Amino acid sequence: MCKNCCKKGGCTGAVIAKVLVVIGGINWGLVGLGMLLGVAGGWNIVNMILGSVPVLEAIVYVLVGISAIMMIFGCKCGKCKDGVCESCVKGDAPKMEGSM
Repeated sequence: MCKNCCKKGGCTGAVIAKVLVVIGGINWGLVGLGMLLGVAGGWNIVNMILGSVPVLEAIVYVLVGISAIMMIFGCKCGKCKDGVCESCVKGDAPKMEGSM
């Protein structure tokens, strides 16, 4: 049964990728702003939070990079490609009148 989920952001992987790309973009914006303002340590939020665990910090950077690549090429799963959930594809969901 469709719970009005179609065309709302894609699969879980695509949503996580979008969140990670936004986090990465904000982080790099703050790094640049810190450099322009001459802040000694910079404003690298990921480093501030995870700097004591360099391996975890590196994993976050790799995940952000993979997410950016996923955003460039797009997710190839059925939900993201077709914009509908699996139950709607199977025809299990009731038809919604007045929907686009």
